[in-house]
Amino acid sequence: MSPARITVNWKHTILYLTLIISLIYSIETLISHKLQVNHNQIRLKRSPNLPLRFRDDGTFKILQVADMHFGMGSITRCRDVTDAEYGYCSDLNTTQFLRRMIEAERPDLIAFTGDNIFGSSTTDAAESLLQAIGPAIEYGIPWAAILGNHDQESTMNRAELMTFLSLMDFSVSQINPPLQDVHGAPGSVLSNSTVFDLFFLDSGDRETVQGRRTYGWIKDSQLSWLQDASKQIFYHDYTKHGLNQNMGNVPSNPDPALAFFHIPIPEVRDLWYTPFIGQFQEGVACSIVQSGVLSTFLSMGNVKAAFIGHDHVNDFCGNLKGVWFCYGGGFGYHAYGRRNWHRRSRLIEAKLGKGKDTWTGVQRIKTWKRLDDGDLCKIDEQVLWEASYSFLK
Repeated sequence: MSPARITVNWKHTILYLTLIISLIYSIETLISHKLQVNHNQIRLKRSPNLPLRFRDDGTFKILQVADMHFGMGSITRCRDVTDAEYGYCSDLNTTQFLRRMIEAERPDLIAFTGDNIFGSSTTDAAESLLQAIGPAIEYGIPWAAILGNHDQESTMNRAELMTFLSLMDFSVSQINPPLQDVHGAPGSVLSNSTVFDLFFLDSGDRETVQGRRTYGWIKDSQLSWLQDASKQIFYHDYTKHGLNQNMGNVPSNPDPALAFFHIPIPEVRDLWYTPFIGQFQEGVACSIVQSGVLSTFLSMGNVKAAFIGHDHVNDFCGNLKGVWFCYGGGFGYHAYGRRNWHRRSRLIEAKLGKGKDTWTGVQRIKTWKRLDDGDLCKIDEQVLWEASYSFLK
């Protein structure tokens, strides 16, 4: 080979290397692109480990955080606290409470059930959300959020808020998702099977109906989606258990489901006249529209409990025709509350049943609350649902 030929080949090689390096640099620049929020950099989303799974001990724990009403951090003052507390109390008390709850309970999922921020108290909705949800991200815990009636009152509308929430680190929130479910424990025959379904619904903010101003409600289109999703899950349950192959051991009912939304339905008012567990201290602020949520749950057959917020000094659970409706109790210190009535949070735990060699599906769902006092006192523990299995021969 002649020297001239070698020189040309080297030139081509250098040219190709230059192009490759330029391409790699361009890709790296795109991948490393960062958003700016108040001059703080946000990396590309860190995703949680999906699908969500039960622990090795057969439990799955959810921390409900209702009505944080987060403003702008240390400059946003508390409401309805004692005079002694008021001087130093701010949104940071809410942040500290969330950290304490995470440390104490180590939840597998955190459910933020609306009014996560108090729009009128912040000039930057994105920054407030980053601070409000921050402890969940800090601990790397999967979380989901829905909106209340105050989240959109600042610099982002509801669509923008949900998009932003879905893009935050460790968020499992989705816009119009196909399904949301939790799989069985690692190493069991249920490890890749759906055994526990979670539905997060947007109950809106405020609307005008026949000239009357009222709170929002869950719409017919959402209920149709819910019913369709429930049917898909039910058919999937039968397929996964091998019913069409006559394997037996199939639950007589679909896997249990829970619902999460912000504004209570009108029927919750009727719980005043029934036994309930917890405190019913204020009127139920709901829509004047009866949208058929309860009847939809009953027709589905799998929703065992719904978890709500909105009315901060209600923290009770009551049963409507077999479906429990449970308030989270006010969590945030910038939200209204009552003096000498501790902020609080609700826990929900699902427990798998244990067979001879493996887990057998969700056996029990229970709930309790913790108070933001010196000891994080645990109160009002109760069983919401227990399974009964029949076996096909």
